[in-house]
Amino acid sequence: MTHAVTDRPSDAELIQTACRRVTGATLAVEGAETTPVNVVHLFESQAFVLVPTDGEAMTLADDSNGGLAAMVEVTDCAPIDLRERVRSLIWLNGHLHAVPANLERDLALEIVTEHPDDGLLDIGHGYSMLRLQIDSAVIATASGAASVSAPDLAGATPDPFWEYEGDWIAHLDADHADVIGQLARKLPRNLRDGRVRPLGLDRFGIRFRIEGPGGDSDVRMPFPRPVADVYELSQALRNLAGCPFMNSLPD
Repeated sequence: MTHAVTDRPSDAELIQTACRRVTGATLAVEGAETTPVNVVHLFESQAFVLVPTDGEAMTLADDSNGGLAAMVEVTDCAPIDLRERVRSLIWLNGHLHAVPANLERDLALEIVTEHPDDGLLDIGHGYSMLRLQIDSAVIATASGAASVSAPDLAGATPDPFWEYEGDWIAHLDADHADVIGQLARKLPRNLRDGRVRPLGLDRFGIRFRIEGPGGDSDVRMPFPRPVADVYELSQALRNLAGCPFMNSLPD
């Protein structure tokens, strides 16, 4: 079997990763005000979300037998202050179902083993869990919008560095102007006059936001091959910058 070679995560993987580190999310249900969402956990073609227990969405879900048409909107923001921090917007469309109260804590314990999120501690303390059976998903980034089917989303996994990416990006931005400067030399000449900031980091490469006088541009610099662990990631960054002996990531 021939496997396609890519230098970027798939749209389904981007959605999986963004939902692991939600910056902001809301739940929209017809007949209710938009509800803030505390946690979004994707499992197969389902999204388990935490919402206020006394909110309208909980009441409507409890009263529904066949599920409510609903949409979860997820905002993925850069971990540093940029002129425009939003990296992507995601919409999960499907049908919302109540989760029995006696199962919430058991589900939370299962979720936390692979998706540690302090928000899960709020179950039973003002927040409750709902389940969205996903029909489709859409992701919008600087390069455009794409639709992702429920089976494709279910078959994808988050980037292996999702839990640490924010700290690493902040570390590069604050403490490694030398690495950023070396990498900036590889940018197209017409982008080198802008302010170069790290935007994202994953197993396929690093992304930059160039804040120029005429607007912002996003550029991806791929690694020669996908990396599998922190050692390979640090080595790939150093080689990409042309500084093989420079420490790029914190221990």
